[in-house]
Amino acid sequence: MLIDLLPLLAPAALFLIAAVGFLSRSRRTRNRLRLAEAPTLVAILVAVVSAVVLVLHGPADSRLIGLGGVGLSVRIDAISVTMSLLVSFIGWVVVRYAGTYLDGEARQGAFTGWLCMTLASVLLLVVSGNLVQLVLAWVATSLFLHRLLLFYPDRIEAQRAAAKKFVTARIGDVALISAGVLLMLAYGTTDIAAILTAARACSGGGLAIAASGFLAAAALLKSAQFPTHGWLTEVMETPTPVSALLHAGVINAGGFLLIRFADVMLLAPGVLAVLVVIGGFTALFGGLVMLTQPAVKTSLAWSTVAQMGFMILECGLALFPLALLHIVAHSLYKAHSFLASGGAVELIAAKRRPGPVAIPKAGAVGRAFLLALAIYAVVGFGFGFQHKSPQAIALGAILIFGVAYMLAQGLADAAPKALTQRTIVYAVATSFSYFALQAFAVWLTAGVLPAAPAPGPLQWALIVLAVISFGLVAIVQAMFPLWAYHPAAAGLRVHLSNGFYANAVFDRLLRGWRLRNAT
Repeated sequence: MLIDLLPLLAPAALFLIAAVGFLSRSRRTRNRLRLAEAPTLVAILVAVVSAVVLVLHGPADSRLIGLGGVGLSVRIDAISVTMSLLVSFIGWVVVRYAGTYLDGEARQGAFTGWLCMTLASVLLLVVSGNLVQLVLAWVATSLFLHRLLLFYPDRIEAQRAAAKKFVTARIGDVALISAGVLLMLAYGTTDIAAILTAARACSGGGLAIAASGFLAAAALLKSAQFPTHGWLTEVMETPTPVSALLHAGVINAGGFLLIRFADVMLLAPGVLAVLVVIGGFTALFGGLVMLTQPAVKTSLAWSTVAQMGFMILECGLALFPLALLHIVAHSLYKAHSFLASGGAVELIAAKRRPGPVAIPKAGAVGRAFLLALAIYAVVGFGFGFQHKSPQAIALGAILIFGVAYMLAQGLADAAPKALTQRTIVYAVATSFSYFALQAFAVWLTAGVLPAAPAPGPLQWALIVLAVISFGLVAIVQAMFPLWAYHPAAAGLRVHLSNGFYANAVFDRLLRGWRLRNAT
């Protein structure tokens, strides 16, 4: 059907507006910026129509516009429609915000052009029906983002962040190209639907397993996993809209890649185990460093590092529907956080300082964790807890540790009764929301994404390790105020605030690489 090709209209319109923005020599950029909103609204409309088509006719794959498996094609399913709605909505908000944020900038038109081209590439990526289109859109997204990172080319910090991103992105591109070639050799086609159908039947052999390894490498590099996370924490030298744009399918494209090829990833349990280890460590590392950052936007950037690690962890546990839900929830929340960061700082500064903080002691922390787990168990059984996969139960336990940290504040001896009651209500609501949204995500992606397989010995070991690690970190975090002023804690805080200097090592390696290339 012709309507199957409708999703290509949105990126085409964005590319056209970008060309107008670059080619026009008019100094009046305001009209062009207003015009740039039009294709983002078209993208939202196209995504909504695609959702209607999906509901009425089910998943569909368009014909290929090209020859020999090379060209443009569209896959309409729950994954592509969800990502299209997300990307188009955040894209519209960012373009609209940028029109005011950069008003008066000499290169405002060029910024909007690169912004539209980045959005167009992401939309092409998430609706890709064949490997060639997916790889080209993946590379184009990174190249256009590079131009945005260098919007202020004279800033040394911006140059350093862009250089790191460029190096890691090119390595990731090679990994994805290698995965694409291996998948084509394993299945004899570039059509993604045919590849996933064959992988679901457990075919593909060693080539498919090797491809899953390269897919994982590409995803890890794209989503700023340790130790290649440094560039993400330094994008503060770019305009704020870029930070928000990252959450429109750019920084989380690694998770999308793993979700799209979920059936292929299940062929390699060892690769999934690596994702659990790296993603889990990045989540813990980023979350701890985030707490030590004095600047709001830097703290948000480290939070994104942690959240991307958690997304990779979910994919490693084969909880692909939950990973997709995570992408949507985190993207909306974090894009808003970056765009509203300036107003939030002013609002807090305008308020009077609060009174003494209720610091929980060991007893309050213990009661908080027991209460959180009890709430989780009661709500879980109400949702059929016993029928959930061990991976989903473990992930819920990890999430409830964050609720326990919140409860510890409410159960502290000095906490007012209203705070205690409020935190308990929040704990119940969080547990209920987790199981409700999990059920919705599984229902939405039924028949598109595979269910998590029964864990083997390695998977069980990693599940236990993840739960214990996140639990210990949550306990330490809740009790940190008790010994925050100890000299050892002060030293630890300094090391944490610098990310244990992993980024400095990357800087030194990159500087050596640049010097060798210069000579």
